[in-house]
Amino acid sequence: MNDLDTDDQPGFIERQVRRHRAGDTAIATDDVGQEWPVALVFNGISHAVMMCTPRDLEAFAVGFSITEGIVERGSDIHDIEVFFRDGDSNGGDALPHAEVHLQVVQQAFVALKDKRRALAGRTGCGVCGIESIELLDLQPERVPDTGFLARLASDAIARAARELPAHQQLTKRTGGLHAAAWCDESGAVRYAFEDVGRHNALDKLIGHLILKREDTTQGFVFLSSRASYELVRKSARVGVPMVVTISAPTSLAISIAKQAGLRLVSFAREGSFVEYDVE
Repeated sequence: MNDLDTDDQPGFIERQVRRHRAGDTAIATDDVGQEWPVALVFNGISHAVMMCTPRDLEAFAVGFSITEGIVERGSDIHDIEVFFRDGDSNGGDALPHAEVHLQVVQQAFVALKDKRRALAGRTGCGVCGIESIELLDLQPERVPDTGFLARLASDAIARAARELPAHQQLTKRTGGLHAAAWCDESGAVRYAFEDVGRHNALDKLIGHLILKREDTTQGFVFLSSRASYELVRKSARVGVPMVVTISAPTSLAISIAKQAGLRLVSFAREGSFVEYDVE
């Protein structure tokens, strides 16, 4: 097993394709989004293997650790190292993959061992691998009222919808990645992260906000996906006051948002959106 360059992978690879169009056939090259196994190792013990795009993995690991309740705050993580491993088709590891090693405070590590579960995360799945329904975390924290929503510009959602495509460079190349963006009260996109998994993109965004010591109650999340349970749950855990998605919400996402006091907006476009569970 060989180490690859420790810099992030590009997020896409080139593949030769046969393109059919209007009755004609041509050989061409397409860019395809990377999907790798990424092992998250806490204090030397592997806890989860998630399938994700091998970019921004330090932010991903921090975000995952917090949104999954492994640690309570960024300061509970003492050290992070990212290793990229080369695939070996001669009897070794068949796939290139990455490992993220985190050193967390002892209290968090003891709690993790007590409830340790084997997660084999599939693309697009945020809770694959839990051992029973009882382990689902359906009791979100209440999002604090900091006055952010009252200050939100009337056209903030429209501005975010208009600006997001400019931050989706990997999506433009591959057509197959999700984006999670952090927007301010005017709707300006300040940060954006992409991944083959929508929950991974959100973890990368949240991890980046934690690493930058941003106030997660003073902005909103804009997602190029549907609003599912785990996306709302992850956002509520760090006090995000509003989640906006391009596609539809699920019934459980609406329920979790209501319990958390989080504003949920879907079908967001430049000229329209739908808000859920309004009183």
